Amino acid sequence: MAEQISENKLGLLLKELLKERSISIRKFSEMTSIDAASISRIINGKRKAKPEHLQEFARCLDIPVYELFVAAGYELKQKKENTDIYESLESIQSTLQASGVYNDSFSIERIKEKLQNYQQYSQTDEGKENILSNFETKVQKTGSIGPFINQLKGMFDKFRMRKGTTLELVIMGSALIYFITAVDVMPDYLFPLGYLDDAVAVKLSLNLLNGKNDIFNI
Repeated sequence: MAEQISENKLGLLLKELLKERSISIRKFSEMTSIDAASISRIINGKRKAKPEHLQEFARCLDIPVYELFVAAGYELKQKKENTDIYESLESIQSTLQASGVYNDSFSIERIKEKLQNYQQYSQTDEGKENILSNFETKVQKTGSIGPFINQLKGMFDKFRMRKGTTLELVIMGSALIYFITAVDVMPDYLFPLGYLDDAVAVKLSLNLLNGKNDIFNI
C-alpha cells in the first residue's frame, strides 16, 4: 500500500472546492476525464497528483492552477527581480529538474522553430487581430511576473503603432504570438515555470532586433 502523503493540503482543498460546487467524485471524473479511483486517491492523500491532473482540476474548477501546485507540494518559486533565471538555458533546465516537472524536450531549437513558424502568421489580418485582442488578457493571466513582461509590453506598443521596419514588426509579432499561444514548448499550466520558454523567446527576439546574429546566445 502506498505511503500516505503527509499534510494533504491538496486533498483538503479539493474536498472544499467540490463541496462548494456540489460536485461528486463521479461527476468530477467525467468533467476531467480522470478515473474516479485516481481522484479519490489524490483527495485522500494516497498518491501525488501529476501536473496534468492539476491542470484539469484547475480548468474544471475555474481556479488558478498555481494554487493547486502549491497545495500539492510542488516547489515552484516566483522569480526575484535580480536573479538571472532567464539568462541561460542551463539555469532554466536546472529549475525545471528541481521542480519535478522537467520536460527533456525543452530546447532553444524548438523555441526558435516556433518563432519562425509564427512570423508569417503574425502579419496576417487574423494574426494581427489575435495579438491586439488577446495580449492584455494573457498579461493579466501571468500576473505580470518577470521583467520579460515589460519587454513584451514594449514590443506590443510598437507592434500596435506599427513602429518599426517590416522585419522588426515580423520579429516582434512572432514573439507576441508565441506568448499569447497556450500551446508552446513549455505548457503554461506549469505556472510560473511554464512562462520560462516565453522569456527565452523574448530574449531570442530581442537579440534579433538588436542585430545579433548568434540568436542562440541567451
